Amino acid sequence: MIEIKNVSKSYVKNKKSIDSLNLEIKDGEIFGFLGPNGAGKTTTIRMITGILNADEGDILIDGNSITTNPLEAKKSIGFVPDSPDMFLRLKGIEYLNFMADVYDVPVEKRKAKIEELTKKFEIYDDLNSQIQSYSHGMRQKIVICGALLSEPKNWILDEPMTGLDPKSSFDLKEMMKEHAKSGKTVFFSTHVLEVAEKLCDRVGIVNKGKLVFVGTLAQMKEKFKDNGSLEELFLEITEE
Repeated sequence: MIEIKNVSKSYVKNKKSIDSLNLEIKDGEIFGFLGPNGAGKTTTIRMITGILNADEGDILIDGNSITTNPLEAKKSIGFVPDSPDMFLRLKGIEYLNFMADVYDVPVEKRKAKIEELTKKFEIYDDLNSQIQSYSHGMRQKIVICGALLSEPKNWILDEPMTGLDPKSSFDLKEMMKEHAKSGKTVFFSTHVLEVAEKLCDRVGIVNKGKLVFVGTLAQMKEKFKDNGSLEELFLEITEE
């Protein structure tokens, strides 16, 4: 479970990028975080994962504060950032072993998990090449594999489908469904509203730093008296 309690963040004085955000992502659900560019999605995700500190409020990961107990909180997080361009001089296998070391994944377990994940995402044969030689899609895949290597309870994914080919995108969505079905948490941001509509149990829409809606698509249609698609509702809500 992820609990965001009255969290605010400003980069510029007197202008809040995130303004008094309260949100609870439950165990066993896929939660989609939506909003226009610059709405505060990535800032929120960076605060959840401890990359940024909130100016106000607190964030709990399974009861552990990301501020006062960050190591325990981060142990249960698997994070895919919005850019896969990192550790480019490492070979794929070196990066995955580094991630396994960070999360204390035993050697035998990591070997099996690395093989399973990289074969699923079809990059197993490229593990001895440097990440800088990978295409954008391959870099996205290696980062996803690294995030899931420790079998974390809470998946936090920032635009995870970007750059993925159709098969890998389908495989990731199926993995997200299985993860939630096992009673664990998936929190992801996306601009692809069709994906959110088909995949999410609930969505939250943030606009100009404020949460303007949270709930199911059915609840959204009821609230705004509209039977349109998520795309149509999203445009209506964010334009207002």
